[in-house]
Amino acid sequence: MAARGRRLPEHREPPAIGDAVYRHIVASLRNGVLSVARDGTLAFINGEAYRILGLTPAEGDLGRPIAEVLSTHPDVVRALTSAFDLHMLANRAELRLRPSDKVIGYTLTHVRDDTTAVVGVAMLFKDLTRVEQLEERERLRDRLAALGEMAAAIAHEVKNPLAGIEVMAGLLRRKTTSSPDTQAVLTDIINEAKMANAIVQEVLEFVRPIRLQVERTAVADAVRAASQLADSKARRGSIDVHVELPAGLPQIQADRHQLTRLFTNLLINAYEAMDGRGCVTISAAPANLDDGDEERAAVLMEIADDGPGIPTDVADRVFAPFFTTKAQGSGLGLAIVRKIVDAHDGQIDLQTSVGRGTRIRITLPVSSGGALTE
Repeated sequence: MAARGRRLPEHREPPAIGDAVYRHIVASLRNGVLSVARDGTLAFINGEAYRILGLTPAEGDLGRPIAEVLSTHPDVVRALTSAFDLHMLANRAELRLRPSDKVIGYTLTHVRDDTTAVVGVAMLFKDLTRVEQLEERERLRDRLAALGEMAAAIAHEVKNPLAGIEVMAGLLRRKTTSSPDTQAVLTDIINEAKMANAIVQEVLEFVRPIRLQVERTAVADAVRAASQLADSKARRGSIDVHVELPAGLPQIQADRHQLTRLFTNLLINAYEAMDGRGCVTISAAPANLDDGDEERAAVLMEIADDGPGIPTDVADRVFAPFFTTKAQGSGLGLAIVRKIVDAHDGQIDLQTSVGRGTRIRITLPVSSGGALTE
């Protein structure tokens, strides 16, 4: 009970925070912030974004097409506009701005209304070209290069004894035909040596730069070759594979061998996840990659399965090198897929949920630069 004569403090509602306060908070951030509405117009941009992008604020910027306001930054426009069609948005990605040669680190997020419908895309970014950050990037690059060289050297050294083990076990197996138990043990040794050699080969292929041998390539040819390779490398069981590729699909400038590896890895990954049951559908359609000022013709490939799906915490890491949930495996299959897509200047997106299967969408431009990718 309160003491006599003492007044209890009055209960006061916290002051309402208006939209203007939120705008001032965002405008004052030390990160660049800009957002684009679904119709392609600029919805918001703060002063730091103008500064980093080297733009001069002008009356009427808001509501103008994003491609006009950011006409000197087509890569930024492309990242924003393409995000409407992606489920996995870039987190801590980096981009080099062409006019100024600045490097920005950015994060993309969908802007949703009260009904959770996507009404826009926001980009938060920071200038990473300061001296300290450049030095740290150089140190990281040196460490990664050294790690790659070390991995390649170790892999080369391991391949030779593995080959020797496989050959000697094969010779012993031919000389011990009268002992079924010995034959079984030697067969296991040979199989394990082959598996270890395959992992070593994957490591070698991952640390090496991809040198594209670009030529006019029919995606259908790469898919057919990948289907045969996947069947020879993984247990397919009763899984049905439906290929739905339209006859008029344009050929693309690509490395056919690398595309075959890409689709082979995706099929093998699906087979191993589905445990011999279900259906995999491979489809394609003409598409466009938006560069802001212009759109590039592309081909959209979809590989969908009705398997068990992937938990959210795992889905965020499936393309990371050496990450795997399998008892045996290198964890490089999907990392190599992403590396091949990046080498072709394409895009990859994953949509999955537990119990509802997995869908991977790959967009490859019809014309590719064919650059060396490390």
